Amino acid sequence: MSDAASGWTGGLSQHQFKWLLVVPLLAFFVLFFVIPVGLLLATSFNPAKVGQVAFVADLTMDNYIRFFSRSNYLMAAGRSILLASIVSVITLIVAYPMAFVIAKTTNPGRNTFLLILVLASMQLDMVIRLYGMMVILGDNGLINQILLGLGLTDGPVALMYNFRGVVLGLVQFSLPFMILTLIGVIKGIPPSLEEAARSLGASRRRAFIRVTLPASMPGILSGSLLVFALSISSYIVPALMGGFRVGVLPIHIYQQVAESARFQFGATIAVILFLISAGAVTIYLRIGNRKSGGLA
Repeated sequence: MSDAASGWTGGLSQHQFKWLLVVPLLAFFVLFFVIPVGLLLATSFNPAKVGQVAFVADLTMDNYIRFFSRSNYLMAAGRSILLASIVSVITLIVAYPMAFVIAKTTNPGRNTFLLILVLASMQLDMVIRLYGMMVILGDNGLINQILLGLGLTDGPVALMYNFRGVVLGLVQFSLPFMILTLIGVIKGIPPSLEEAARSLGASRRRAFIRVTLPASMPGILSGSLLVFALSISSYIVPALMGGFRVGVLPIHIYQQVAESARFQFGATIAVILFLISAGAVTIYLRIGNRKSGGLA
């Protein structure tokens, strides 16, 4: 059996065998991504009909006309982009110092402890983590009790069921992904680069700004793209932390599909959300190509 297998693989070139290894992943990608997205796109061109799920040959642009002619959907798209952008910036600002400390910590015990702190939050279900935040951020939560106790406010500060609450929830959710993305890139920066800058008279702060920070730009771009994609497509965080009061595209998709059974228009919103995410990826690739010296 082994002789037959070795003879079979021997008839293939190394290049052909490498491509053969990709076949399972390619089949999975086509079956669970290309086909569903294709059906979603096709369904978005069907006339709106309550309760109809299957694709039909009757095509129309009415769903897209409806989306771009209604201000509430356009505002939801803009709000989704704004929300994801704000979360990406805040998450980067919060995550970079932690990632830098972990990457530069040489003591194995301390490094492991810091990584456990980052990974611990990912071990809990997202719903449990959000309910924990609701206990802290609620009108009678820990933060408001402290503010009232110190006399810093006359009444509870609205930290939930608004745009601010959704931002806080998404930052908490996205933080480990940004930190883990940055750690590997920062670790890969040769210490000799910063040492060379210091030897030429640059202060530690200037060496960081002019050498370390630009060298970690691939991790910054990758982490920001990941957080942007997670934030713009999140449903559970706006639902729990926003109380369905923050109208973003995932909320509208849920309302059209689960509440109104208008699968065609829900597919239209989903396609637009997908195109926004794809546009973000395209922008990231162009910026990353320029930063690496490639052609845009």
